[in-house]
Amino acid sequence: MLRRILLGFLLLLVLTAASLALWEPLTAEAPVAPAFKPTDVRIARDKFGVPHVFGKTDADVAYGVAYAHAEDDFSTLQEVLAMTRGRAGAMLGEDGAKIDYAEALLGVRATTKRDWPRLPADVRALFTAYAAGLNHYAEKHPGEVRLSGLFPATGEDVVAGFVLRSPFFFGLDSVLGSLVENKEIGREGGPALDATGKLVPRELTPVGTDPADNGSNGMAVAPARSTDGATRLVSNSHQPWTGGVAWYELVVHSEEGWDFAGANFPGSPYPFLGHNRYLGWTNTVNRPDLIDVYKLVLDDSGENYRFDGQWRPLEKTRLWLKVKVGPFVLPVPRTTWRSVHGPVVKNEKGAFAIRYAGIDQANMVTQYYRLNKAKSFAEWRAAMAGQGVPATNFIYADAKGNIGLFYNAMFPDRQPGFNWRGVLPGDTSADLWTKTLPFDRVPALVNPRSGYVMNANNTPWVAAGPGDELDAAAFSPLLGVEDDMTNRAVRLIELFEASGQIDEARLKAIKYDTAYAKTGYAKAWMDRVLALDTKGDPALARAQKLLRQWDWNLDGRGKGDALALMLLRPANGSHYQRRAAPDPRTVLKETVAHLQEHFDGLDPKLGTVLRLRHGEGANRVDLPLDGGNDTVRASTLWDVEPDGRLKVRHGDSFIMFVTWDAEGRVRSESIQPFGSATTRPGSPHYNDQAPLFVAHKLKPVLFDPAALKASGARFYRP
Repeated sequence: MLRRILLGFLLLLVLTAASLALWEPLTAEAPVAPAFKPTDVRIARDKFGVPHVFGKTDADVAYGVAYAHAEDDFSTLQEVLAMTRGRAGAMLGEDGAKIDYAEALLGVRATTKRDWPRLPADVRALFTAYAAGLNHYAEKHPGEVRLSGLFPATGEDVVAGFVLRSPFFFGLDSVLGSLVENKEIGREGGPALDATGKLVPRELTPVGTDPADNGSNGMAVAPARSTDGATRLVSNSHQPWTGGVAWYELVVHSEEGWDFAGANFPGSPYPFLGHNRYLGWTNTVNRPDLIDVYKLVLDDSGENYRFDGQWRPLEKTRLWLKVKVGPFVLPVPRTTWRSVHGPVVKNEKGAFAIRYAGIDQANMVTQYYRLNKAKSFAEWRAAMAGQGVPATNFIYADAKGNIGLFYNAMFPDRQPGFNWRGVLPGDTSADLWTKTLPFDRVPALVNPRSGYVMNANNTPWVAAGPGDELDAAAFSPLLGVEDDMTNRAVRLIELFEASGQIDEARLKAIKYDTAYAKTGYAKAWMDRVLALDTKGDPALARAQKLLRQWDWNLDGRGKGDALALMLLRPANGSHYQRRAAPDPRTVLKETVAHLQEHFDGLDPKLGTVLRLRHGEGANRVDLPLDGGNDTVRASTLWDVEPDGRLKVRHGDSFIMFVTWDAEGRVRSESIQPFGSATTRPGSPHYNDQAPLFVAHKLKPVLFDPAALKASGARFYRP
């Protein structure tokens, strides 16, 4: 009898384990495969494996873009797709489940379902074709599919990826994280305002973490400032080197007039930045105040909130998060709420509703496509006026010699009389904005007298040389535009102002600058470190002596570069994130201890410490790097390896130099940290760009199909 009970119990355990391992795919919604058959698609791979996709129609090209990207990084594309389906937890575990919760809380699928039929027909066709290209690759390579039931993908899935990720570029993830974890709410943008609309001093402004320490540099030079009458554009976005927001280079050509060279993120049918024959642009992260938080007044049941003197029910949705734990996928219950303001998070301090730029809309997918196909400054500005992209600076240049900086943001149309930088009352409609300001209210600087524009995540008021500053007083403080400068911005202005007429070589030298200006937060921080009393600690005293010899340049040639690199990182983080500076003695002691432990001294070569590392075994590269986290040549974030080396994972990523000569003909060069096939160790293009990247060298972009064919590129059909 006991034996039968034990056997029955064991059988129950086996059945339970099998159920936990298999239930999730069975409950996943099975979409209908998109009905798309390509007309004529060809892919060409150049010497560095960069895909050049040719199609009879734009949709054909999108199909080929998906297939080519899957050839190089199918793993990451599947992660992005799983996020849009609420299945990231089933693939990635707890971290993925957090994304699934955010996706449900923000109503991503509801937004996409509502907006999909409203999108222009050509946009829907593009996204449908892209999904079909992913499905085609999955059908041909079933062994690479990481999650059962993930395919077929649909065009709506791909659009949902845009809706989900867009607000995280201006800090929504930080605000959500603060609310969920009962922390002080971090805010973006400019100075705070009190209830009367007066400025609150910066030290009283609530501060938090900026979006993933995102950075970027962008610059453009007009013909009048060039030695040869050319117009030049430098794209220098700083992104993670791997993952869902890592750049992927591509070139597209359609018989319908879509010709573009640039880069996108996994899950996009088109480049987000780069150039066509006529014009180009790049982006940098901006940090306006685009997020408002409202504290709700709930009744005793916690199910209703007061609004304009009446009680309204919270919209309530029960969901099951799917969390992979070992071989099992566990169901975890969660509830999401929503008010008239937007998503609602309940925590120990109450119930808080969130409203943010671009809430509940998918128009960014149309805007990016229209920008790709613009053939003039007027067409490009018309696409920008569509205001689908919630935030990010655009640095523009074209074959006609126009240059400009556009501080793109979907600014909420706020009413004065509230502290929009604090937590707002949620029981009144008086502070509930429903519109955004038109594009002509966005700060912009076009064709300045200095002959150049630049942005390095600094205030838009300073975008060119002295005398070309925008008047901050001309813009409402309710916009919440940032007013601070980065070292990169200060250095770019210094370098441009000292350069006179600029040729191609000089522009490249500016882009690869590795110096710190002896001003601002860096100077103040170093002064604090050097002022420490170190009489009782010989190692700290030696470090101070070394810092006094440092030449303020992280080029790897002078003394103290590694020490300065590691000391400046915490200072820059606190400055950029608007937090109180860390304790200088603690940072100095930790840095000295690290260098002594791993490098037997305080002055190892910078390239010995700062490394580009990728891959394992025979496919591994391990190369020296230069620059720092706030130098124009950016090595922004790193992981500390067991041997004490700093493995860079974020910073200079996709770099592109674009030139329109005096006759308006375009050519460009580019580089990536690794190669096109970043997750394919067996590919010759896994790390083939790395030696060029560390040496400040570029490769040609074969934008002209004739030049591509003459280079011996490999053509094939997917």
